[in-house]
Amino acid sequence: MTSDSSFLEKVFTKASANPRRIVFPEGEDDRIVEAAILAANRGIAKITLLGSRANIHSMLQDSKHSSQYLAVIDPRVSPRLDEYTEELFQLRKHKGISWEEARKIVSQPLGFAAMMVRLGHADGTIGGAVHTTADTLRAALQIIGKSSKVDTVSSFFIMLAEKNQSPFKGPVIFADCAMVIEPTARQLAQIGENAALSASIILGILPKVAFLSFSTAGSGSDERVLRIKEAIQITRNKYPDWIIEQELQFDAAIDPLLRKRKAPDLVLDTTPNVFIFPNLDAGNIGYKIAERIGGMRAVGPVLQGLAKPANDLSRGSKIEDILSLIAITGLQVS
Repeated sequence: MTSDSSFLEKVFTKASANPRRIVFPEGEDDRIVEAAILAANRGIAKITLLGSRANIHSMLQDSKHSSQYLAVIDPRVSPRLDEYTEELFQLRKHKGISWEEARKIVSQPLGFAAMMVRLGHADGTIGGAVHTTADTLRAALQIIGKSSKVDTVSSFFIMLAEKNQSPFKGPVIFADCAMVIEPTARQLAQIGENAALSASIILGILPKVAFLSFSTAGSGSDERVLRIKEAIQITRNKYPDWIIEQELQFDAAIDPLLRKRKAPDLVLDTTPNVFIFPNLDAGNIGYKIAERIGGMRAVGPVLQGLAKPANDLSRGSKIEDILSLIAITGLQVS
């Protein structure tokens, strides 16, 4: 069993101990249906598929699945449609939305799924296999909304090493690789905070956080470095017990001997497991290099900072990617 499959089996087992209600707005996609069947049969989550009941039941008819863990809803004829319309109208009327516009939004699967989560009829939602990221995030932000504890919604990838020679001996987190283009110091601190909390909750590990830079412990002097240093100080002040070093170059972060040569006063004696990139350019490029050249598997992006879980799939997602995100979304439920 490879390291990534071993880790994911632990995630599936943990999710199965308390299966959450996950709704898919793209319930007529064949990959979603197959992943939903697997999740239901393994007891990883209680799945609701949105779409045409006739179409989805036709896709399900030849499969053996747990009806206890798999439901189908057509938003267009749901008895909750009036309730959802009124909720969205009251939520967005200050933005000029009409009752008719609200009904149109919640009649569509993305809006309906987000409203299910908002009103507690589902614990989390996963979209993006068919819809664009922009459409998926818009529904989540406008209906579910941000957590009251953060100013910025960001994301992370769980990176899994598939080669024995990798410096990583377990899963690590890369953030933010998909959302915030040029974070401020405060936003960078929140990205680091939320990523570290996710490492603790989802990965079950003590977070050791590296804020990445072209500088190691003051070797470079620039406003970009000062922004990272400010983010580090904000995070340290809030979480004084966390292991957070000064800004690090990536090679110094993963190589303890090199780190000792470059900055002998640093106390970090093990490889970090949470890597915070300075901006979206670095994060997006970094995770793709690790995936394509380094042979790592990227699970995500997983959104953080929303009031309740909502995640965005790549339109190229495979069934195993969707199944992994089902379990991870369930573990995000507070």
